[in-house]
Amino acid sequence: MEQIHWVRHRWQQLVAAESGRGRYSAPDAVPTKSSPKLHSAQLTGKRRTVIARHGPYQHEYDSVSKGCQGNGIRTTKYSLLSFIPMNLFQQFHRVANLYFLFLVMLNWVPVVEAFQKEITMIPLVVVLIVIAIKDALEDYRRYRFDQKVNNNIATIYSKKQQTYVDQRWQDVRVGDFVRLSCNEIIPADMLLLYSSDLHGVCYIETANLDGETNLKQRQVVRDLPQGSELTPENFHSRIECENPNNDLSRFRGYMEHPSNARVGLHNDNLLLRSCTIRNTETIIGIVVYAGHETKAMKNNSGPRYKRSKLERRMNMDILWSVVLLVIMCLTAAIGHGLWLRNLEEASFLIPDTTSPALAGFYLFWTMIIVLQVLIPVSLYVSIEIVKLGQIFFIQNDVDFYNEYLDSRIQCRALNITEDLGQIQYVFSDKTGTLTENKMVFRRCTIAGVEYPHEENARRLEVYKQEDDEAMGRSHTLKSRASAKSLSCKSLSCNRSSVSLHTLTGHSEGEGEETPSPTLPRHSAFSSPMEKDVVPDPFLVQKLNCLSSPLFLLADASMELTYIVDFFMALAICNTVVVSSPNQPRHNRIGVSRTPLKSLEDIKMLFQRFSLPRFSTLSPPHTTESTRSFTEHGSWKGAWSGLENSNGAQDLPCELGADELIYEAESPDEAALVHAARAYHCTLRGHSLERLLVELPGMGNLAVRLLHILPFDSTRKRMSVVVRHPLTKQVVVYTKGADSVIMDLAESPKGAEQSESRQGHIREQTQKHLDNYAREGLRTLCIAKRVQTSTEYEVWLKRHAFAETSIENREELLLESAQRLETNLTLLGATGIVDRLQEEVPETIEALQRAGVKVWVLTGDKQETAINIACACKLLRSTDHLLTANCGSKEACKALLLELRAEMECGEAAEGTSGFTLVVDGRTLEFALQEDLKGDFLELSRCCRAVICCRSTPLQKSQVVRLVQDQLQVMTLAIGDGANDVSMIQVADVGIGISGQEGMQAVMSSDFAISRFKHLRKLLLVHGHWCYTRLANMILYFFYKNVMYVNLLFWYQFFCGFSGSVMTNSWVLIFFNLLFTSVPPLLYGILDKDVSADTLIKLPELYKSGQNSKAYLTSTFWLTMLDAIYQSLVCFFVPYFAYAGSDADMLSFGSPINASSLLIILLHQVIESRTLTWLHALLLMGSALFYFSFTLVFSVVCVTCSPPNNPLGVDKLQMSQPLFYGVCALTTMLALLPRFLFQALHNSICPSDTVKAALMDQLNPDDYCRRMQRWNQTQAQSKTRSLVINVEDSDIKVPDPDFRLPSELKEGSATTGSLLS
Repeated sequence: MEQIHWVRHRWQQLVAAESGRGRYSAPDAVPTKSSPKLHSAQLTGKRRTVIARHGPYQHEYDSVSKGCQGNGIRTTKYSLLSFIPMNLFQQFHRVANLYFLFLVMLNWVPVVEAFQKEITMIPLVVVLIVIAIKDALEDYRRYRFDQKVNNNIATIYSKKQQTYVDQRWQDVRVGDFVRLSCNEIIPADMLLLYSSDLHGVCYIETANLDGETNLKQRQVVRDLPQGSELTPENFHSRIECENPNNDLSRFRGYMEHPSNARVGLHNDNLLLRSCTIRNTETIIGIVVYAGHETKAMKNNSGPRYKRSKLERRMNMDILWSVVLLVIMCLTAAIGHGLWLRNLEEASFLIPDTTSPALAGFYLFWTMIIVLQVLIPVSLYVSIEIVKLGQIFFIQNDVDFYNEYLDSRIQCRALNITEDLGQIQYVFSDKTGTLTENKMVFRRCTIAGVEYPHEENARRLEVYKQEDDEAMGRSHTLKSRASAKSLSCKSLSCNRSSVSLHTLTGHSEGEGEETPSPTLPRHSAFSSPMEKDVVPDPFLVQKLNCLSSPLFLLADASMELTYIVDFFMALAICNTVVVSSPNQPRHNRIGVSRTPLKSLEDIKMLFQRFSLPRFSTLSPPHTTESTRSFTEHGSWKGAWSGLENSNGAQDLPCELGADELIYEAESPDEAALVHAARAYHCTLRGHSLERLLVELPGMGNLAVRLLHILPFDSTRKRMSVVVRHPLTKQVVVYTKGADSVIMDLAESPKGAEQSESRQGHIREQTQKHLDNYAREGLRTLCIAKRVQTSTEYEVWLKRHAFAETSIENREELLLESAQRLETNLTLLGATGIVDRLQEEVPETIEALQRAGVKVWVLTGDKQETAINIACACKLLRSTDHLLTANCGSKEACKALLLELRAEMECGEAAEGTSGFTLVVDGRTLEFALQEDLKGDFLELSRCCRAVICCRSTPLQKSQVVRLVQDQLQVMTLAIGDGANDVSMIQVADVGIGISGQEGMQAVMSSDFAISRFKHLRKLLLVHGHWCYTRLANMILYFFYKNVMYVNLLFWYQFFCGFSGSVMTNSWVLIFFNLLFTSVPPLLYGILDKDVSADTLIKLPELYKSGQNSKAYLTSTFWLTMLDAIYQSLVCFFVPYFAYAGSDADMLSFGSPINASSLLIILLHQVIESRTLTWLHALLLMGSALFYFSFTLVFSVVCVTCSPPNNPLGVDKLQMSQPLFYGVCALTTMLALLPRFLFQALHNSICPSDTVKAALMDQLNPDDYCRRMQRWNQTQAQSKTRSLVINVEDSDIKVPDPDFRLPSELKEGSATTGSLLS
């Protein structure tokens, strides 16, 4: 099928990723939310050599750059000369057009000719012209867009003029030096060689690639001189890199200097095409990929097209229509041969030497031409038009509009709208999909001591109440698009920039103005709720010891070293970009102030921590030991002693003009940095080589940054390697998932007291982590490691080799990182709250009532996932909870069989409404293996819900594919991050949420929404409507084609099977093309069987689509039988009415055509659930158009349809009362069975849809009473075997160590009232 609007989202679907979280790109593993890998890299293993185009190796440039493409892009399909042949070639790839062409060519054969040659060409010519005009308009739009992009101006170095000159983008070549200023868009993929920043840093905005407006940091290639601008003539280095590919998260290569020294190149050195330079005055780069070889263009795949389930079913029924056509033509051919054989001596026959068998063979092909409309070829075009109409109404539904994000639903797949009404399984991510993905620091544990932050919890409750009172609207982040024009005034970046809309194909409004540079910037993850963390008073008191003369006491200093290192890790173990409203990011590093205490004392403190001896720490912190936060007045007052000790150098609590702005790549990072800042452990600056950190009692400290090992889903952690500013030791700070960090944390060797203390810390921390998970908090563990100089030097050599490798670089870097992150010292852990989105419980409950099974696939801990499942009503108090945690494949197999047996035994138990299965990542890995798939699927299909914890992106897609392929069900996957892309693409319907993780999931989805709650109306209302409308329209097309074609077939029994027709060929061709084509389109777009409010209140109505009740095999064949019956009535009533009269063939056909038109139009009236003035207008217009055409045709046409002469036939017929009497009687008799069947069926055994439609007609009071009665009936049918008061023991938990979430216990007490 020809794709409509092929280029609608051409540039908007550049699936991008930005994993440059550190000094090298993350290993090529399964993508994470912050380091996505949306397409598999297409690497060939070959390399590309790049040398300067105007450098000292110009004589080699042509040979080296041979084969490299220019920077001009061309997305058009055609040129002026190639349009007609190429367009025709592409259109004839469609089977429908080939069918038309075959009929046209067949009609040119004299022995099988049925109509005039020109007439049979009309349908094909009309279709070809309409599609050609559409394709021409779309291609012209692409041409204008290409010209707009190619004619953008960039500053390129000219050898002839010895300076940088303005050139068009399309003139840029590989090896060119390009100089860009602030706010300019990058024209090609370039290697960063120079930055005006003193530290060699450049900031880019990737909004055109992934929708993220928070800035990314890029750095100049290592060892290149900085300070003075690069001179192209003096660039003597060669660049070896990988061939062009579509992996945006990785770049591998090295730069070889004339001295043969090699410097590794990675993703942080690469500036991608279409990104925007921000907050950097000038940069210079050398082009390595241009035009269609750039990574952005390699990912430019155009809109998504899928074939819907309904369309696949329709294709099978079209094959049945073909079979029916062949049977009818064979019948006519055999009948014609027999008729000729019996009338060989008839005097009225023209003598012919053709044998009856050969004549029958010829007639077979003649009948193919005559009965051609039996194949509903126009149905394909009609479906495309109807789906565009459905998409228009979905996109303009105001209920999908998000005011805060200024976004609405996006329909990116144009031909699967009806699949929304047949979904049986929903696979959902948790973070950012069910939750806000607004990470807020809640509490922490340090050195085994828990700090509950009770006042901070009360602060969050206040924010929650404020959000609930905001007129039902969600308290989400302001549109990050408001930050797309960032201030560069301090950098003299006054150069006008190319609009971001240039690359998305949209024009800006003429009156649009650039935001004032003085306006405050809005950064991601920086709402007041996220920033304003209230410190724990007890922890504040301990930190105040840094300002006390007694802080070197053993007991205090040992615990204090943990605390200081903990907050040091929170502040610096990240890739946060630091700035202030009036100061650019790269100037945040200043001269550190003199520490406020003796550095020797502080140095002793940290040296003591590095030794393997520990003193007795404080006992675990309890609620009783912490006074209410209000007793201290405020958290500002709690710091008064510390501030007074700092004298004039203290840090004010209200920063005022010196307010810092943190731009993080993930909400977790931002939450931890804001938490550290609340305790005055403030990250003041973040540059390429050093960090500026302010610690309480110490002032500003410059920390040398040696390496950043970015987060990836394989290691599940990130680390920074720094040289401690006081001890000068190499320290590794690591944060990551507790399941990983706890295994890497080991006790120091050679000190019994140290081992005992570390064991105590690990034990207490694990208890606190379990408690955090039960509260639904996201947990991260913090650890450190002190390296000796020898250990660091050995590691550094191996790491340098890994960085300069091209082959297997990711594997080598992964090994290097894992080698460093061992024998860690556990510092503590954090608990971060991620609040549930609004109306998530109601949405999940509605989906489950609709018969949709909801699975949650998340990477979080098991306890956290279960807690969220309880909160969103996925897990109910009456559910049996089945957990699967295994350490081996054999144990997994045994456990699956055991759980299956337990389920069979518990199915008849009282007080249960179903089973919920919880599987961890390791068990899921075993369960997805070939020999265990069946057992896992058999167990999970019987569960009401399934929760997969600690699952990787690959496992998510494997689970979706397993259910989809093995159970043959319709699946939907929904997520918000790049780690959800794989399952979104595998599912039948993929939905992306435009949340805080960029646009990666959106760009890979079929539909994009802003909140999970929108899924409710999208499926239950629009999905139901789209499926019902399209299914009924398809059946109607089959009906009207079979009904009309059978009229021609019945006539063959009375004309010797000669292939003659009782109507003129013009009416025959136009009957389906013009007279009956428009009403079904309106039927497919606007028909509404049940109102939206009723569909929302009664989700059970959605089950009709799941069971394909509108388009069953029985429904199709009943429709065919009804069409055959109506054709019999439509033919034989006029036949008997005109029997014995002098009516000729065309006079006999006139009432048959008129009656068939009225029957077909009124049949649609009977089937329609909605009749408006627009329906009436089109139905009456179609009838008037037919009668007007035939009347005018019979008056003016003399030789239009040889050998017949229709002149005056219809005019005469329409002037006789018999004509109208026959039409009325025929129409009534033909439609009477259909009308009576509908009336009796809807009265005796009405479907749920019919009942709901009747409820829509009631007055409001009766409607409410009927709705309550319906819901009570549904609830009683589900709870007949339920015990109202369910005890905690009713919930079966296989794991004895598993603790029941508090929500389950609380929910059981209220179950009775809820069910009643």
